[in-house]
Amino acid sequence: MASRNQNRPPRSPFTKKDGNEEVPLDKRRRIGAGRMVGPPLAASRGRGRQAFSEVNSRQDVMATSDVGSGEGSECGTVEFTKEEVEALLNEKLKGKKLDPLKVKLDNAIDYIKRLKLCLKWFQQVEQNHVLEKEKLQSSIEAVEKKCTDTELEMKNKVEELNVIILDLRKTISSLEDRVAKEESDKLDAIECHRKEKEARVAGEKLQASLSAQLEKTRQEKLAAEQKAASFEDMYKRGQEYNVSLQQYNGKLQKDNETISESLKRVEMEKLTIVENLSNLRCHNKALQDQLASFKASQEEVIKQKESLSNELRCLRVELQQVRDDRDRQVTQMQALSAEIVKYKEFTGKSCAELDNLTIKSNALEETCSSQREHIRTLQHQLTAANEKLKMADLSASETRTEFEEQKRTVCELQERLADAEFQLIEGEKLRKKLHNTILELKGNIRVFCRVRPLLPEDGVGTESTVIAYPTSTETLGRGIDLVQSGQKYPFTFDKVFSHEASQQDVFVEISQLVQSALDGYKVCIFAYGQTGSGKTYTMMGRPETSVQKGLIPRSLEQIFQTSQSLQAQGWKYKMQASMLEIYNETIRDLLSTNRSSGLDMSRTENGAPGKQYTIKHDVNGNTHVSDLTIVDVCSINEISSLLQQAAHSRSVGRTQMNEQSSRSHFVFTLRISGVNESTEQQVQGVLNLIDLAGSERLSKSGSTGDRLKETQAINKSLSSLADVIFALAKKEDHVPFRNSKLTYLLQPCLGGDSKTLMFVNISPDPSSVGESLCSLRFAARVNSCEIGIPRRQTTVKPMDNRLSYG
Repeated sequence: MASRNQNRPPRSPFTKKDGNEEVPLDKRRRIGAGRMVGPPLAASRGRGRQAFSEVNSRQDVMATSDVGSGEGSECGTVEFTKEEVEALLNEKLKGKKLDPLKVKLDNAIDYIKRLKLCLKWFQQVEQNHVLEKEKLQSSIEAVEKKCTDTELEMKNKVEELNVIILDLRKTISSLEDRVAKEESDKLDAIECHRKEKEARVAGEKLQASLSAQLEKTRQEKLAAEQKAASFEDMYKRGQEYNVSLQQYNGKLQKDNETISESLKRVEMEKLTIVENLSNLRCHNKALQDQLASFKASQEEVIKQKESLSNELRCLRVELQQVRDDRDRQVTQMQALSAEIVKYKEFTGKSCAELDNLTIKSNALEETCSSQREHIRTLQHQLTAANEKLKMADLSASETRTEFEEQKRTVCELQERLADAEFQLIEGEKLRKKLHNTILELKGNIRVFCRVRPLLPEDGVGTESTVIAYPTSTETLGRGIDLVQSGQKYPFTFDKVFSHEASQQDVFVEISQLVQSALDGYKVCIFAYGQTGSGKTYTMMGRPETSVQKGLIPRSLEQIFQTSQSLQAQGWKYKMQASMLEIYNETIRDLLSTNRSSGLDMSRTENGAPGKQYTIKHDVNGNTHVSDLTIVDVCSINEISSLLQQAAHSRSVGRTQMNEQSSRSHFVFTLRISGVNESTEQQVQGVLNLIDLAGSERLSKSGSTGDRLKETQAINKSLSSLADVIFALAKKEDHVPFRNSKLTYLLQPCLGGDSKTLMFVNISPDPSSVGESLCSLRFAARVNSCEIGIPRRQTTVKPMDNRLSYG
């Protein structure tokens, strides 16, 4: 309360004299005999209080007349401001050290009386605040109760109006249905009436024609009585038909009258319904207006409630401030009371202490003279210390300047580091985007062709006699010509590797595709071709030698190296590997510990004992094989040991094409899960590396017995693969993925949800020209197949919101 007047401009405490007494300008207090002049705090808000100088001006009167002052303080009320109370508490007692004790005592008594007067004012203010608080609390409770009642009443009215509106809507809909039905009935009646009218007109026309015919018959009867017998019968039949027409005409007239009456009734009912509908619409409009008025009154009540709540909040804040001021003043009053008690004790001892002080003053004068000399010495020392301090300040300022320069340098370096990190992240995003765009431009399903070198055990002849590479600019590095019986068959693929291409040359072309697996895409690379064409060498190679490593070891090395380099950008990756083979349409887990160790296919069980491996695809296009062994891997050494284990467990056999022919489809799967701690982005990629079994025809392989069954199963699965790819190329509605385990396992890769690459491997042996031509034709048809756009598996964790990209 007192804080409202703290920032007012100062005003003169007096205006004019009324007799011998000065009247205060703002009338902050009035002292009257026998009546309360000062208003309560709540009623006097915004009004001034009496200047504190008037209280000081009347201290002599209060000191000389104790009774009068006591009565005035009891009968009147004095209001104080915060500045006046602080001035009263900080006021020092008048008088000098040598004044008599009675003068000091009078000054102290006067000071105590004024403090009592201030204390009474504080008590009165507190009582007024309590009363005002109770009034405000009661008024707030009344207003809140009124608002609550109003809200309940409005809610009840709104519910009633909603029920009425629903009933009216139902009535209106039923009336509209009845009107529509009556309209349809009216239209049907009109149509029936029109048809009957047409029939009646036709009957009248027929009757007129019959009458004319009868007249003609009479005339002919007079002219030709010979024909009377025959015409007499005809005339009788005409008369009978005329009678029937007259009867039918009368019936039509009666029906017409009935329909006219029903139409009139329908018109009357329609008018009644339209009138009722207009009345209901007016009633509905009136109810909506009443609902709008109720809503407006409810909003006004809510606004009044909010304004009262704000005013109550302000009053509570002011009351808390007044309480704090009162507590502080009470604390100061208690301290002053303690000081008064001490002062009384001091006045009793002042006479005795006066002599002691005289003696002490003489001693102090002697001490002062000695201390003056000491002060001069200290001043000289202070001057020297100031000079040293100036020198220290200069050195400190230089050090501070150097520190500020270093701090600015550090800030600049930090900003440059932050910019560099931001540019690095943006550059990585741009790289992924450009990388994906480049691969999409190259085609989501791509075909590479690789020709292996001639081996000593191959047939006699040179490579140029069977295979040639065109040198035109359009097909350079992408074309291959196969010569059979003197006829040349040209083919064009995304890339053609001659027999001189090394393992590194081949891997360079697919390294970007392997990088896509780390970026969150599903990638599938598989090798196709006849037995002995170099599929296993392309995929696996010889891992023990660095030069002859295949695509699988090199791809894994790149993935682990790139994942480690991305750790500086906040990426953490988790790798899971699995290996299986499809042998005779049966899935085998190559990493299972329960797998039989025998390599003879006639003695190898179909799959692990007690396990049935089934293929499942989830809604995100991910492939899962039940009961398949999945191993968490952290380094390339772990992958190498798993690859060796899988190579020893894979099904191989002897054929006319190869001593160690792969008799199954080998599938290596690496699941990659990455999380960026700084951007909270998650990626999930899959790398499938597949070494298919040999695709040679049965007559070429010369298989019998178990090898015959193996060859038939291999050719069936490869034929199913061809059917699936050709169905995709023709965009057929049904794609036969389930015809074989291989195509069903590769469904997400071939169906357009991944990036797929096929290596077709060719043997330059002249005896294998027929098989090479089949392989190239199949690869050419695969290369012409168009599949959908691949989707990246990424997820952003929410803070506010989560974003997911397919």
